[in-house]
Amino acid sequence: MRNVLTIAGSDSSGGAGIQADLKTMCALGVYGMSAITAVTAQNTQGVYDVQEIDAAVVDGQIRAVFEDIRVDAVKVGMVSSAAIIAAIRKRLLASGAKNIVVDPVMVSKSGYPLLRKEAVEAIRGLTEIADVVTPNIPEAEILAGFPVKTVEDMRRAAELIAERGAKNVLVKGGHRIGDDAGDLLLTGGNCVFLRAGRIDTKNTHGTGCTLSSAIACRLALGDTVEEAARAAKKYITRAIADAYEVGKGTGPVGHLTALYRKARMDTGPV
Repeated sequence: MRNVLTIAGSDSSGGAGIQADLKTMCALGVYGMSAITAVTAQNTQGVYDVQEIDAAVVDGQIRAVFEDIRVDAVKVGMVSSAAIIAAIRKRLLASGAKNIVVDPVMVSKSGYPLLRKEAVEAIRGLTEIADVVTPNIPEAEILAGFPVKTVEDMRRAAELIAERGAKNVLVKGGHRIGDDAGDLLLTGGNCVFLRAGRIDTKNTHGTGCTLSSAIACRLALGDTVEEAARAAKKYITRAIADAYEVGKGTGPVGHLTALYRKARMDTGPV
């Protein structure tokens, strides 16, 4: 069994953050562990409040895991302050962490800011130690410093982020207008476009968290970066197609639908 640590915020509605990460890890057959950076009050309609966890406590959670358990990959998601980001960076370096996947979460799907403005530079420092960075288009625009509209813009943004230290960059294309929801992966100096048609659903809560966690899982299982990105893209595409009708707003993707189907087949109607 491979072990994957997620460092991220908690989503009370269960569709994103720590909860999405652990569901993804379960679905992909790894042992999931967590260090919580913030507690959010949110549901499918929006984020209403955020309480950060003290940076020393975040550091302590990460340290406790590394001191006791082999960590085969790390996913870093929502980190809202420069102090927390600095603590994570320092601890991961001190622990010799490998297969680090950084999802630079900045704004929730409902528009709630999840990263303080003064912490943007700190998040750039975290991407410098990442094996894979997975910004969506708005996040890539902030990290790169220019508008990202086309596939060529995605390539330029990925190259600039890589120049600043990230070993591999996946710019997610879900925010692009049109039928193509493909992502651009920069790995080994080469660009690979991971094509995917756009699925007609409003239920896409947790897509970024899920994709980055899936990449971390596949890296832990021994995939190359390109293999991990392709497998994660296939998983998230199916999860979006299997999204749940939960709540009154943007529902979560279907992290565990294959397991749920099997459980119903094994036990009968539930």
